[in-house]
Amino acid sequence: MPALKSPHVLLYATRPGALPARFRRERVLLVGCGDVGLRVARELAPRVRLLALTSSAERVPELRARGITPLLGNLDKPASLKRLSGLATRIVHLAPPPGAGWQDTRTRNLLGVLRRRLPVQTLVYGSTSGVYGDCQGGLAIETRATNAETARAQRRIDAENRVRHFGRASGAHVSTLRIPGIYAPDREGGTPRERLLKGTPVLRTEDDVFTNHIHADDLARACVAALWHAKPGRVYNVNDDTCLKMGDYFDFAADLYGLPRPPRVSRAGAKEKLPVMMLSFMGESRRMDNSRLKKELGLRLRYATVAEGLAMPGL
Repeated sequence: MPALKSPHVLLYATRPGALPARFRRERVLLVGCGDVGLRVARELAPRVRLLALTSSAERVPELRARGITPLLGNLDKPASLKRLSGLATRIVHLAPPPGAGWQDTRTRNLLGVLRRRLPVQTLVYGSTSGVYGDCQGGLAIETRATNAETARAQRRIDAENRVRHFGRASGAHVSTLRIPGIYAPDREGGTPRERLLKGTPVLRTEDDVFTNHIHADDLARACVAALWHAKPGRVYNVNDDTCLKMGDYFDFAADLYGLPRPPRVSRAGAKEKLPVMMLSFMGESRRMDNSRLKKELGLRLRYATVAEGLAMPGL
Protein backbone atom coordinates (compact mmCIF):
# COMPACT_ATOMS: atom_id res chain seq x y z
CA MET A 1 0.00 0.00 0.00
CA PRO A 2 1.39 3.45 -0.85
CA ALA A 3 2.78 5.50 1.98
CA LEU A 4 0.96 8.58 3.13
CA LYS A 5 2.14 11.74 1.41
CA SER A 6 2.82 15.00 3.19
CA PRO A 7 0.15 17.74 3.00
CA HIS A 8 2.57 19.80 0.89
CA VAL A 9 2.86 17.07 -1.73
CA LEU A 10 -0.87 16.40 -1.71
CA LEU A 11 -1.63 20.07 -2.30
CA TYR A 12 0.40 20.22 -5.49
CA ALA A 13 -0.61 16.75 -6.61
CA THR A 14 -4.14 18.01 -7.17
CA ARG A 15 -2.84 20.05 -10.11
CA PRO A 16 -2.44 17.81 -13.18
CA GLY A 17 1.15 17.74 -14.33
CA ALA A 18 2.40 19.66 -11.31
CA LEU A 19 4.52 16.74 -10.15
CA PRO A 20 5.76 13.46 -11.65
CA ALA A 21 3.22 10.64 -11.39
CA ARG A 22 5.17 8.90 -8.65
CA PHE A 23 4.37 11.79 -6.28
CA ARG A 24 0.62 11.82 -6.90
CA ARG A 25 -1.96 9.82 -5.01
CA GLU A 26 -3.07 6.73 -6.85
CA ARG A 27 -6.65 6.56 -8.03
CA VAL A 28 -8.64 3.55 -6.93
CA LEU A 29 -11.97 2.92 -8.64
CA LEU A 30 -14.69 1.02 -6.77
CA VAL A 31 -17.12 -0.74 -9.08
CA GLY A 32 -19.93 -1.86 -6.84
CA CYS A 33 -19.90 0.46 -3.85
CA GLY A 34 -22.42 -1.10 -1.52
CA ASP A 35 -21.74 -2.11 2.06
CA VAL A 36 -18.46 -3.91 1.34
CA GLY A 37 -17.31 -1.26 -1.13
CA LEU A 38 -17.78 1.44 1.50
CA ARG A 39 -15.75 -0.63 3.95
CA VAL A 40 -12.99 -0.90 1.35
CA ALA A 41 -13.11 2.88 0.96
CA ARG A 42 -12.80 3.30 4.71
CA GLU A 43 -9.71 1.09 4.75
CA LEU A 44 -8.08 3.02 1.90
CA ALA A 45 -8.84 6.64 2.83
CA PRO A 46 -6.99 8.99 2.80
CA ARG A 47 -4.02 7.23 1.23
CA VAL A 48 -5.47 7.16 -2.28
CA ARG A 49 -7.95 9.14 -4.29
CA LEU A 50 -11.20 7.19 -4.28
CA LEU A 51 -13.68 7.05 -7.12
CA ALA A 52 -16.86 4.97 -7.28
CA LEU A 53 -19.16 4.02 -10.11
CA THR A 54 -22.82 4.39 -9.20
CA SER A 55 -25.99 4.10 -11.25
CA SER A 56 -27.99 6.12 -8.71
CA ALA A 57 -27.88 9.92 -8.67
CA GLU A 58 -29.40 9.74 -5.18
CA ARG A 59 -26.15 8.25 -3.85
CA VAL A 60 -23.95 11.08 -5.08
CA PRO A 61 -24.20 13.22 -1.89
CA GLU A 62 -23.52 10.20 0.33
CA LEU A 63 -20.42 9.20 -1.60
CA ARG A 64 -19.08 12.73 -1.66
CA ALA A 65 -19.61 13.02 2.09
CA ARG A 66 -17.38 9.98 2.49
CA GLY A 67 -14.60 11.54 0.44
CA ILE A 68 -15.37 9.47 -2.66
CA THR A 69 -15.70 11.00 -6.13
CA PRO A 70 -18.94 9.58 -7.61
CA LEU A 71 -19.12 8.66 -11.29
CA LEU A 72 -22.57 8.13 -12.72
CA GLY A 73 -22.79 5.14 -15.01
CA ASN A 74 -24.60 1.86 -15.50
CA LEU A 75 -22.84 -1.44 -16.15
CA ASP A 76 -25.81 -2.50 -18.27
CA LYS A 77 -25.28 0.53 -20.55
CA PRO A 78 -21.76 0.50 -22.05
CA ALA A 79 -22.06 4.01 -23.45
CA SER A 80 -22.39 5.38 -19.91
CA LEU A 81 -19.03 3.88 -18.91
CA LYS A 82 -16.77 5.67 -21.39
CA ARG A 83 -15.32 8.07 -18.84
CA LEU A 84 -13.88 5.14 -16.85
CA SER A 85 -11.27 4.51 -19.52
CA GLY A 86 -7.80 5.49 -18.29
CA LEU A 87 -9.20 6.93 -15.08
CA ALA A 88 -7.76 4.72 -12.33
CA THR A 89 -4.60 2.74 -11.69
CA ARG A 90 -6.28 0.17 -9.43
CA ILE A 91 -9.81 -1.23 -9.51
CA VAL A 92 -11.93 -3.21 -7.06
CA HIS A 93 -14.81 -4.84 -8.93
CA LEU A 94 -17.56 -5.98 -6.55
CA ALA A 95 -20.62 -5.46 -8.73
CA PRO A 96 -22.87 -8.52 -9.06
CA PRO A 97 -23.69 -10.06 -12.44
CA PRO A 98 -27.14 -9.58 -13.99
CA GLY A 99 -29.91 -11.74 -12.60
CA ALA A 100 -30.35 -13.98 -15.61
CA GLY A 101 -28.40 -15.71 -18.36
CA TRP A 102 -25.12 -17.62 -18.38
CA GLN A 103 -22.78 -14.68 -18.96
CA ASP A 104 -21.78 -11.69 -16.87
CA THR A 105 -22.46 -8.94 -19.39
CA ARG A 106 -21.70 -6.29 -16.78
CA THR A 107 -18.12 -7.46 -16.36
CA ARG A 108 -17.86 -7.74 -20.14
CA ASN A 109 -18.99 -4.12 -20.53
CA LEU A 110 -16.61 -2.86 -17.83
CA LEU A 111 -13.55 -4.62 -19.25
CA GLY A 112 -14.45 -3.49 -22.76
CA VAL A 113 -14.15 0.13 -21.64
CA LEU A 114 -10.98 -0.46 -19.63
CA ARG A 115 -9.27 -2.01 -22.67
CA ARG A 116 -9.43 1.29 -24.57
CA ARG A 117 -6.69 2.77 -22.43
CA LEU A 118 -4.56 0.65 -20.15
CA PRO A 119 -3.11 2.42 -17.15
CA VAL A 120 -4.67 -0.27 -14.94
CA GLN A 121 -2.02 -1.84 -12.72
CA THR A 122 -4.25 -4.01 -10.56
CA LEU A 123 -7.82 -5.30 -10.76
CA VAL A 124 -9.41 -7.26 -7.92
CA TYR A 125 -12.61 -9.13 -8.73
CA GLY A 126 -15.02 -10.30 -6.03
CA SER A 127 -16.44 -13.67 -7.08
CA THR A 128 -18.31 -16.31 -5.05
CA SER A 129 -17.46 -19.64 -3.45
CA GLY A 130 -20.47 -21.00 -5.35
CA VAL A 131 -18.22 -21.61 -8.36
CA TYR A 132 -16.94 -24.76 -6.61
CA GLY A 133 -20.40 -26.29 -6.59
CA ASP A 134 -21.13 -29.17 -4.22
CA CYS A 135 -17.90 -30.62 -2.80
CA GLN A 136 -19.88 -33.06 -0.61
CA GLY A 137 -18.17 -31.69 2.46
CA GLY A 138 -14.72 -31.90 0.90
CA LEU A 139 -11.99 -29.27 1.07
CA ALA A 140 -12.23 -26.49 -1.50
CA ILE A 141 -8.79 -25.13 -2.34
CA GLU A 142 -8.16 -22.62 -5.10
CA THR A 143 -6.75 -25.21 -7.51
CA ARG A 144 -9.92 -27.30 -7.36
CA ALA A 145 -11.84 -27.34 -10.63
CA THR A 146 -14.95 -25.17 -10.72
CA ASN A 147 -18.24 -27.02 -10.93
CA ALA A 148 -21.03 -24.47 -10.94
CA GLU A 149 -24.44 -26.04 -10.43
CA THR A 150 -26.56 -22.90 -10.79
CA ALA A 151 -26.82 -20.21 -13.45
CA ARG A 152 -25.92 -17.71 -10.76
CA ALA A 153 -22.56 -19.40 -10.16
CA GLN A 154 -22.00 -19.95 -13.88
CA ARG A 155 -22.21 -16.20 -14.44
CA ARG A 156 -19.46 -15.79 -11.86
CA ILE A 157 -17.26 -18.30 -13.67
CA ASP A 158 -17.81 -16.35 -16.87
CA ALA A 159 -16.71 -13.17 -15.07
CA GLU A 160 -13.64 -14.89 -13.60
CA ASN A 161 -12.60 -16.04 -17.07
CA ARG A 162 -13.07 -12.59 -18.55
CA VAL A 163 -11.03 -10.96 -15.79
CA ARG A 164 -8.23 -13.50 -16.22
CA HIS A 165 -8.11 -12.96 -19.99
CA PHE A 166 -8.10 -9.19 -19.46
CA GLY A 167 -5.03 -9.53 -17.26
CA ARG A 168 -3.19 -11.66 -19.80
CA ALA A 169 -3.99 -9.30 -22.66
CA SER A 170 -3.31 -6.03 -20.85
CA GLY A 171 -0.51 -6.96 -18.49
CA ALA A 172 -2.57 -5.79 -15.51
CA HIS A 173 -2.22 -7.79 -12.30
CA VAL A 174 -5.65 -9.31 -11.80
CA SER A 175 -6.81 -11.46 -8.91
CA THR A 176 -10.05 -13.15 -7.97
CA LEU A 177 -11.50 -13.40 -4.48
CA ARG A 178 -13.92 -16.27 -3.92
CA ILE A 179 -16.28 -15.11 -1.22
CA PRO A 180 -18.69 -17.20 0.91
CA GLY A 181 -21.46 -15.86 3.18
CA ILE A 182 -20.76 -12.29 4.30
CA TYR A 183 -21.88 -11.26 7.76
CA ALA A 184 -21.44 -8.38 10.21
CA PRO A 185 -23.63 -7.09 13.04
CA ASP A 186 -23.56 -3.58 11.51
CA ARG A 187 -24.55 -4.82 8.04
CA GLU A 188 -28.19 -4.86 6.93
CA GLY A 189 -29.34 -8.46 7.24
CA GLY A 190 -25.82 -9.29 8.33
CA THR A 191 -26.69 -11.71 11.15
CA PRO A 192 -29.00 -14.74 11.47
CA ARG A 193 -31.23 -12.89 13.94
CA GLU A 194 -34.09 -12.13 11.53
CA ARG A 195 -34.22 -15.68 10.25
CA LEU A 196 -34.18 -17.03 13.79
CA LEU A 197 -37.07 -14.77 14.77
CA LYS A 198 -39.09 -16.19 11.87
CA GLY A 199 -38.39 -19.74 13.01
CA THR A 200 -37.10 -20.78 9.59
CA PRO A 201 -36.07 -24.45 9.76
CA VAL A 202 -32.64 -25.88 9.04
CA LEU A 203 -31.60 -29.34 7.94
CA ARG A 204 -31.32 -32.19 10.40
CA THR A 205 -27.75 -33.27 11.20
CA GLU A 206 -27.63 -36.23 8.81
CA ASP A 207 -28.71 -34.04 5.87
CA ASP A 208 -26.82 -30.89 6.84
CA VAL A 209 -24.09 -29.14 4.83
CA PHE A 210 -20.90 -27.31 5.70
CA THR A 211 -21.09 -23.55 5.32
CA ASN A 212 -18.40 -20.86 5.16
CA HIS A 213 -18.29 -17.25 6.35
CA ILE A 214 -16.33 -14.02 6.28
CA HIS A 215 -16.85 -10.86 8.31
CA ALA A 216 -17.49 -7.84 6.04
CA ASP A 217 -14.57 -5.92 7.58
CA ASP A 218 -12.15 -8.77 6.92
CA LEU A 219 -13.44 -9.03 3.36
CA ALA A 220 -12.74 -5.34 2.83
CA ARG A 221 -9.23 -5.78 4.21
CA ALA A 222 -8.69 -8.72 1.87
CA CYS A 223 -9.67 -6.54 -1.10
CA VAL A 224 -7.13 -3.92 -0.05
CA ALA A 225 -4.40 -6.51 0.51
CA ALA A 226 -5.05 -7.97 -2.95
CA LEU A 227 -4.73 -4.53 -4.56
CA TRP A 228 -1.06 -4.40 -3.59
CA HIS A 229 0.06 -7.92 -2.76
CA ALA A 230 -1.84 -10.43 -4.92
CA LYS A 231 0.13 -12.46 -7.41
CA PRO A 232 -0.90 -11.93 -11.06
CA GLY A 233 -3.80 -14.15 -12.10
CA ARG A 234 -4.17 -15.56 -8.59
CA VAL A 235 -7.36 -16.87 -6.98
CA TYR A 236 -7.89 -16.50 -3.22
CA ASN A 237 -10.50 -18.04 -0.96
CA VAL A 238 -11.66 -15.31 1.42
CA ASN A 239 -13.15 -17.08 4.42
CA ASP A 240 -12.51 -17.27 8.14
CA ASP A 241 -11.40 -20.28 10.18
CA THR A 242 -14.90 -21.42 11.16
CA CYS A 243 -15.78 -25.01 10.34
CA LEU A 244 -19.47 -25.48 11.05
CA LYS A 245 -22.45 -27.10 9.46
CA MET A 246 -25.27 -24.72 8.68
CA GLY A 247 -27.58 -25.94 11.41
CA ASP A 248 -24.84 -25.67 14.03
CA TYR A 249 -24.17 -22.10 12.89
CA PHE A 250 -27.79 -21.14 13.48
CA ASP A 251 -27.85 -23.00 16.79
CA PHE A 252 -24.80 -21.04 17.91
CA ALA A 253 -26.36 -17.73 16.87
CA ALA A 254 -29.63 -18.60 18.62
CA ASP A 255 -27.81 -19.35 21.87
CA LEU A 256 -25.82 -16.13 21.54
CA TYR A 257 -28.95 -14.01 21.04
CA GLY A 258 -31.04 -15.86 23.60
CA LEU A 259 -33.50 -17.05 20.95
CA PRO A 260 -35.01 -20.49 20.34
CA ARG A 261 -32.95 -22.78 18.18
CA PRO A 262 -34.47 -23.31 14.72
CA PRO A 263 -36.47 -26.47 14.04
CA ARG A 264 -34.70 -29.28 12.19
CA VAL A 265 -36.26 -30.89 9.12
CA SER A 266 -35.29 -33.54 6.59
CA ARG A 267 -34.18 -32.51 3.12
CA ALA A 268 -37.57 -33.61 1.78
CA GLY A 269 -39.30 -31.50 4.43
CA ALA A 270 -37.13 -28.50 3.54
CA LYS A 271 -38.32 -28.66 -0.07
CA GLU A 272 -41.87 -28.15 1.13
CA LYS A 273 -41.12 -25.23 3.47
CA LEU A 274 -38.23 -23.22 2.02
CA PRO A 275 -37.86 -21.04 -1.09
CA VAL A 276 -35.79 -22.25 -4.03
CA MET A 277 -32.95 -19.78 -3.42
CA MET A 278 -32.50 -20.92 0.18
CA LEU A 279 -32.64 -24.56 -0.87
CA SER A 280 -29.85 -23.98 -3.39
CA PHE A 281 -27.50 -22.99 -0.57
CA MET A 282 -28.49 -26.12 1.33
CA GLY A 283 -27.59 -28.27 -1.66
CA GLU A 284 -23.87 -27.49 -1.61
CA SER A 285 -21.43 -28.56 1.10
CA ARG A 286 -17.77 -27.54 1.20
CA ARG A 287 -15.03 -26.55 3.61
CA MET A 288 -12.96 -23.71 2.20
CA ASP A 289 -9.23 -23.49 2.84
CA ASN A 290 -7.86 -19.98 3.52
CA SER A 291 -4.13 -20.77 3.71
CA ARG A 292 -3.31 -18.79 0.58
CA LEU A 293 -5.16 -15.74 1.92
CA LYS A 294 -3.02 -15.74 5.04
CA LYS A 295 0.33 -16.73 3.57
CA GLU A 296 0.39 -14.81 0.29
CA LEU A 297 -1.67 -11.76 1.18
CA GLY A 298 -0.47 -11.74 4.77
CA LEU A 299 -3.99 -11.09 6.05
CA ARG A 300 -4.48 -11.53 9.78
CA LEU A 301 -8.20 -11.92 10.37
CA ARG A 302 -9.77 -9.59 12.91
CA TYR A 303 -12.65 -12.04 13.29
CA ALA A 304 -11.11 -15.48 12.90
CA THR A 305 -14.41 -17.23 13.66
CA VAL A 306 -18.10 -16.36 13.71
CA ALA A 307 -17.94 -16.68 17.49
CA GLU A 308 -15.77 -13.56 17.53
CA GLY A 309 -17.55 -11.72 14.73
CA LEU A 310 -21.11 -12.19 15.95
CA ALA A 311 -20.33 -11.60 19.63
CA MET A 312 -20.01 -7.83 19.42
CA PRO A 313 -21.30 -5.14 21.83
CA GLY A 314 -24.87 -4.06 21.47
CA LEU A 315 -26.28 -7.43 20.44
